[in-house]
Amino acid sequence: MNKPRPRARPLVDLANSLLAESFRKQGFASSELVVRWAVIVGDDVAAYAEPLKIQWPKVSFNLGPESDGAIPGTLVLRVEGPAALEIQHMSHVILERVNRYFGWHAIDKIAIRQAPLRRPVKKPDRSPDPALVHSIAETMPGAEEGLKMALSRLGAAVKTEAIKGK
Repeated sequence: MNKPRPRARPLVDLANSLLAESFRKQGFASSELVVRWAVIVGDDVAAYAEPLKIQWPKVSFNLGPESDGAIPGTLVLRVEGPAALEIQHMSHVILERVNRYFGWHAIDKIAIRQAPLRRPVKKPDRSPDPALVHSIAETMPGAEEGLKMALSRLGAAVKTEAIKGK
């Protein structure tokens, strides 16, 4: 006799339910702003800044009759140190893009916190081409083997950088 198995749920559903409370604590109604950050603000901003949280003001029930009840919040951005000044100058553009994405005047101000971004940094492969190292090493007959290999790696790196610079 076979027992009915529970249906497998997509990973995205499990992740959303697990992360929803964490995002809510940071002021995000959903994960969309964090997940789609590069699409919303553009790659030029996303390369140096990421959303940390949204601070919503405490609700005051003394809103005027012209108010629609929606009080804009403050978007707190984590920005890499040297880029903070540039992001501060672009704050009006970021505000416009985020509010356009939300479809209403959700964010009124931007606060900047200088800190390294949380994404892993990809280091470029800096090892020189082995064929180039070998060809340079062949031009140094009679040199000690360790010194010859070190000099040929250095020569290959210099030659590669000179080619990139042209």
